[in-house]
Amino acid sequence: MSWREWLLDEAPKSDRQAGLGRLYVNWLSLKQNPMTVTGLAIVIVLILIAITAPLIATHDPNAQNLAERLLSPGSLHWFGTDHLGRDIFSRILYGSRLSLFIIIMVALISTPLGLAIGVISGYFGGMVDTVLMRITDIFMAFPRLILALAFVAVLGPGVENAVIAIAITTWPPYARISRAETMTFRKSDFISVARLQGASKISILIGHIVPLCITSVVIRMTLDMAGIIITAAGLGFLGLGAQPPSSEWGAMIAAGREYLIDYWWVAAVPGIAIFIVSLGFNLLGDGLRDVFDPKAA
Repeated sequence: MSWREWLLDEAPKSDRQAGLGRLYVNWLSLKQNPMTVTGLAIVIVLILIAITAPLIATHDPNAQNLAERLLSPGSLHWFGTDHLGRDIFSRILYGSRLSLFIIIMVALISTPLGLAIGVISGYFGGMVDTVLMRITDIFMAFPRLILALAFVAVLGPGVENAVIAIAITTWPPYARISRAETMTFRKSDFISVARLQGASKISILIGHIVPLCITSVVIRMTLDMAGIIITAAGLGFLGLGAQPPSSEWGAMIAAGREYLIDYWWVAAVPGIAIFIVSLGFNLLGDGLRDVFDPKAA
């Protein structure tokens, strides 16, 4: 039996074979959509660039050379130089590391927070549900960037504070999704059986309900990545995110806006980078939604 036949076996012999087979079937569904594959390729390239930035960068991203300031794209500086003579290509590469760091940290903070609040709210209901959902509504009532600006104004500028501010404004949709999923499952037969067998509420939440909610939350998280990047870039543009000389894409656009007419590449290149990465996450998120949640397609 070939590995493909083993993965597609309709009667798997073990949990491992069943799990790998399910992943393979999902991959076959994903790759049938060229736009999804394009999005996945963009995300993979972003990760590879972030990892190998020190190896492929042609210059020190923070090295200033006023004699070469505002040079147009060419063989020496592929994307040109900025107003301080820094190589834009190298700064874009290192900026991808910062963007990926923000995405990962926001996901690690906001996803478990939203998932926990939603699961607790949906399972216990009553006053617990009312209080948690009203808090969620308060956060959702404000535009994400405006709320993030408010938190950064309190916490102070910087990458770490920007991550905290974005994470605080990102969790409400995850709470809503996990709450809806939990309310669907909490009266299911398998939950009743677990309860009759003496399982505690915590073990039911962690062992049964949370795994069923993760897929929907991950799909929404992937779709939110573009919003996280744009929010982080907005904070950087306003000087509230990464501070100089960090090569953050939003801050690069802010520095280049004064030269937009005559030296367009200073602001346009980081803007294009934000556009491409945001597009990649959106395409990938759409594909994941179509595969794991066909009824929402």
